[in-house]
Amino acid sequence: MVIDTRHDIRHRPRVLIVGGGFAGTHAAKALAHLPLDVTVVDRSNHFTFQPLLYQVALAVLSPADIASPIRTIVGRNSNTEVLMDEVVGFDLAQRKVRLRSRAELRYDYLMLATGATHSYFGHDDWASTAPGLKTIEDAIEIRRRVLLAFELAERRKLETGSHPPLNFVVAGGGPTGVELAGAICDITRYYLRRDFRHIDPAQARVLLLEGGPRLLPSYPEHLSLKAEQQLAGLGVEIHNSTIVTGVEPGYVIAGGRRIDSVCTLWAAGVQASPVGRMLGVRTDKRGSVWVDATLNPEGHPEVFVCGDLAHFEQDGKQVPGVAQPAMQMGDHVAKLIAADLNHQPRPAFRYFDKGDMATIGRMAAVADVKWPFRAELSGFPAWAAWLLVHIYFLIGFRNRLAVLAQWVWSYFTFSSGVRLIYGSQHLPGWPGQSGTEEPPTVLDSTAHEAPAAPAEARPPDRPAAACSSGETFSRSTPRQAAASSSAGEPTAIGPESAGPTPQSQL
Repeated sequence: MVIDTRHDIRHRPRVLIVGGGFAGTHAAKALAHLPLDVTVVDRSNHFTFQPLLYQVALAVLSPADIASPIRTIVGRNSNTEVLMDEVVGFDLAQRKVRLRSRAELRYDYLMLATGATHSYFGHDDWASTAPGLKTIEDAIEIRRRVLLAFELAERRKLETGSHPPLNFVVAGGGPTGVELAGAICDITRYYLRRDFRHIDPAQARVLLLEGGPRLLPSYPEHLSLKAEQQLAGLGVEIHNSTIVTGVEPGYVIAGGRRIDSVCTLWAAGVQASPVGRMLGVRTDKRGSVWVDATLNPEGHPEVFVCGDLAHFEQDGKQVPGVAQPAMQMGDHVAKLIAADLNHQPRPAFRYFDKGDMATIGRMAAVADVKWPFRAELSGFPAWAAWLLVHIYFLIGFRNRLAVLAQWVWSYFTFSSGVRLIYGSQHLPGWPGQSGTEEPPTVLDSTAHEAPAAPAEARPPDRPAAACSSGETFSRSTPRQAAASSSAGEPTAIGPESAGPTPQSQL
């Protein structure tokens, strides 16, 4: 079935926008007052503010705080319609797009802005064990795994007197990896500290693995060093020049060593969405489409490619696939189409770099500011700047107000408000979840009379997660006692280590 949504092609050209992210929504809004019709196609019905996804993943914000329906964003555009569907093919000669619903859409101008997805460098089987962070669904799954690890540890400690070490491994030292690692440390040190009675969440270990020589390689070197210092201050164990070569439930292989992990997160690579290769035009190794100065693939002036999907080079360097270039490209596509309608030459696109920011934790961040002034900030000034910028760019007054209120509340009360676990209680790699059930454990009625002491009351030379033979929370069978004894040994990066490993030691 071919759907020709053009009203009268002689007077109303049809612009088809595939992707409702930063580039797509900016283009749709900028085209609102032009004499044409716009159709926005996205497989989701909402726009996601991706820079704050990690705060959904670590239970600081709710998904609704960083997402808005696309129909609401373009709701005041009388010339714009929204279709929830997925593109599966193109006919560039006939100017048609094929959808998963078997419908076809005709267009006069086509804009592609479908973003990027995770890259596991040929090991797609790792995805089920080490999820990445690109969508709301990814964030909810990461939140489930992180919070579930503490719940399972509490239950295991109550049942057997000990629990497996809570090691969280983040693969990739770019902005996403740095933010995830810092946020996990934040919630364990501040937000979960009063929630449990038998475990001390602050004893969890967070290991950040980066294949290159330093974190945040796109930032100035001294800001990368500042980021490492702030992460180390939070308790993150940083391992640069450590390449992940294997990911399995319960552990990863990196730098030739096995690293036990109750939760592994992937932030080590991205690739363009498959839509780029569907076009049949020149792409780079990541699947991004090479575009010229007017954001067109070679030989197709009616097609525009923007955001992560575009390989656009400026001054000999590829423009990064982040939010700022995507927004500017979306706005520029509207200018290019307006130039065509006015029979004027198309202006070349020029990316205006305003700088980069990465948050690390509570009152910790780095910022390479290039506009409206030049500065390289770290610590609290960078963190404050990061807060202001992200509040400003959030879509919708309700979202801005909700996020600001949640941040203020969390800052002063040390509480995180969205610690909800949805779905399965299965955690890949958690010992004892292989399908063989242990005999039911009868809890000792005295268990609640002597809970584990809080972290600040424990002797400093005694690991919080370990339990001496005299401290029991249940009447265990001999089989359970043996499992408890082996599970209580702290696991470090080194295979023979008997306790937490310093950052510089493998």
